[in-house]
Amino acid sequence: MSSDRQPSIPFGRVLTAMVTPFDAEGAVDFDLAARLAHHLVDQGSEGLVICGTTGESPTLSWDEQHHLFSAVQAAVGDRASLLFGSGSNCTAEAVEATQAAARLGADGALVVVPYYNKPPQAGLEAHFRAVALAAPALPLMLYNIPGRTGCSLAPETTARLLDLPNVVSYKAASGTTEEVSQLRQLCGDRLAIFSGDDALLLPMLAVGAVGVVSVASHLVGPAISALVREFLAGNHVQALALHEQLLPLFKALFCTTNPIPVKAALDLSGWPVGAPRLPLLAADHDVRERLSSILAALRPT
Repeated sequence: MSSDRQPSIPFGRVLTAMVTPFDAEGAVDFDLAARLAHHLVDQGSEGLVICGTTGESPTLSWDEQHHLFSAVQAAVGDRASLLFGSGSNCTAEAVEATQAAARLGADGALVVVPYYNKPPQAGLEAHFRAVALAAPALPLMLYNIPGRTGCSLAPETTARLLDLPNVVSYKAASGTTEEVSQLRQLCGDRLAIFSGDDALLLPMLAVGAVGVVSVASHLVGPAISALVREFLAGNHVQALALHEQLLPLFKALFCTTNPIPVKAALDLSGWPVGAPRLPLLAADHDVRERLSSILAALRPT
């Protein structure tokens, strides 16, 4: 059921999947997180996703995640939409985390497809129904990233979930624009689809996505906002030029496991956010050199 109308934009068009800063001892640096959040909003982020994959949620305790969200909320909660990453491969845990997000005053929750246990579509539908019904006033963004989860949420399953009024958006990270096209055919303007891949932002906008949940916006937020703005204004040549200018950075930020490169790039840009927690490692010399060269080329002369 395709539609010529555009869906509502529940959280803004450019959202940053924010890293979690750690200090030299590996503890969460809440003060730096607050300063980084201010910077990201100043650079054009209309929303922030706290404690997503880029925020290393698998290695954060729930107590750390709740304190981190509260620190960011106190810093920029009146200036940006804040989504809390509440997904889990345990439905009961995802329910509890989503209810906690609602209590914390989140503007929405990012709920990833359950990972590792690879449920069938009926199980995925039951999982997301349980989460949505547990916090019916909290808008949800479903997150499909089969490369991480080993399981993909079918567009048909997503369409069935739209009878739940708080299922309002979808982060598409399957690596293909076809996912967006299929969702548009089945869901029309009832679902706001966000690109989950910076490199696919422009082609996904062309087939109906409304914006992006970005990693690169940590570094080039104004340019990504301009890309979206130019495309929506019909200035497709300018949008393509921005895409081509930013593509080397988009690719470099995923040359190894996210968030290893973006944390290195932030460090190179004057934001000492620390190395990732184990089992991830800090970027090696070659990755840092590649990022340094690309960042230098992007700086205004």
